[in-house]
Amino acid sequence: MYLGIETPSGERVGVLVYPFTANHLLIKNRPADEHRVMIRYGGERSWVENEHPVGRDVANVDTTLVLGVHLDEDLFVGLDPNLYDPFPMGISVEFKQNHVDAALTSADGWHVFERDNIGGTRRGAPRARDGLETVVLFQPHRLLDYVRLERTASDLDLDPALRFTTAINAAVRGTAQTRIVASLHDLETQFAMTSTEILEMISQRNRLTVAVRGGVAEHHLARILAGEPGVAIVSSLDKDGQHDFDVTMDDGRLVRVECKNCSPEFYANSDMKVEVQKTRATQGDPAGRFYRPDQFDVLAACLYGPTREWRFAYRLTDRMERHPKHPDRLAPLHHVTTDWAQTLREAL
Repeated sequence: MYLGIETPSGERVGVLVYPFTANHLLIKNRPADEHRVMIRYGGERSWVENEHPVGRDVANVDTTLVLGVHLDEDLFVGLDPNLYDPFPMGISVEFKQNHVDAALTSADGWHVFERDNIGGTRRGAPRARDGLETVVLFQPHRLLDYVRLERTASDLDLDPALRFTTAINAAVRGTAQTRIVASLHDLETQFAMTSTEILEMISQRNRLTVAVRGGVAEHHLARILAGEPGVAIVSSLDKDGQHDFDVTMDDGRLVRVECKNCSPEFYANSDMKVEVQKTRATQGDPAGRFYRPDQFDVLAACLYGPTREWRFAYRLTDRMERHPKHPDRLAPLHHVTTDWAQTLREAL
């Protein structure tokens, strides 16, 4: 279906939609709480004899959507067109009742989750590189917001992990992530590069990717802290030699927070691992790379590396291990275990 949309503000959007039926039927030997999108049309013979490519606008003006239409629940199911090109005809995309409930009860009418994307009999490898795909369940009044999300994801060629983050941020309507902006970003003008070219350059340079991932972790941490009960003010410092955030609690306490990314590799006992040391050593000081416990109050360890989720675990520096050779400094590596706090308030 092709839709030409004009909003009350005069914004015009072209959308190419592939709608597939979504339903909740009881099927023998399948979980009772399972819903599914049925990726199929035409005769069964055509499913295996013909290719079913996803249509796209080569000028990248119109936006392509792959949607499940769940009439019984009054919901749309947004799928990633990149992962279903060409359409694997005759398959079902399953999701659970708890996801449906979350979308129906959400104040935003919007719910994002990841599902396993595995190979099948005709396709041995999963369509998603890391074996996970991002799915958005949303109520009908959020359709245009989903179009904007898909437009952003297509323009930037987002992988499933970044698509997940962008979709989470798009839960609140009118955010910068979902707004269609006609003008160029300042960096595109300064660098004389498109946003896609800038992202591609970053992805090809490991040191740049690591640096950007640190900034992305801080971005997510700032958002999480700002929404945490008991937090009054979150201030980002962004200064060399300083911790990352000053957080003022409702009771007036000032908490200095440092953000570090966990390694994607685990310890042998399956504990997550976080490195807590500076990238550069201080000349003439053998302990210069190691932090003193009084340089910040709480470490926020970003769990994206090992879990692919933008979550954090928190630890008071008073409870962190010391360096074996420099007892006045923190150890460079730490086990992130279940006794780390899940919120800043809990850590305090």
